[in-house]
Amino acid sequence: MKFSTMKPTIFFLSLLFLVSGCGGSSESQQSTDGESPQSMVTSDNNEESDVPASERITLDNKGVGPIQNIELAAIDEEMAKRGMELFQTNCSACHKVDQRFIGPSPKGIMKRRSPEWIMNMILDPQLMVEQDRCAKDLLVEFNGAAMANQNMTEAQARDILEFFRTLD
Repeated sequence: MKFSTMKPTIFFLSLLFLVSGCGGSSESQQSTDGESPQSMVTSDNNEESDVPASERITLDNKGVGPIQNIELAAIDEEMAKRGMELFQTNCSACHKVDQRFIGPSPKGIMKRRSPEWIMNMILDPQLMVEQDRCAKDLLVEFNGAAMANQNMTEAQARDILEFFRTLD
């Protein structure tokens, strides 16, 4: 008698588990702000994409940090030279100009990231990884190799940015 009363309960619980575990509806594939998965590919700070983060273009994303607006003019050769020296001293253990290494290559970065995002990443990579979707995805793509905070000043980060501008 007990067995026969348990059958409907087990069946009901199994059915409930099966229905709740299958998230195949189109509503479950939409973000909370109503964007479709395809439109999220190009959103800046909350993107979901099949494109690797190192190849993703997020020029409208300024990142998280003190740098909110940078106006770029002609390349300043002195700044670029200082930036190259800083890069070689502080960054080249993990970043190679012409190839993927422990971290991404900076070559072409200006075509994929905003100047503000780049400087904010240089200034506080930990904050960026905590709060910026692209930085989080880069951490995953590069096997959890977190970028070290080199304690750069804004002027040093700007010099490195100027060096990056010469790599495009």
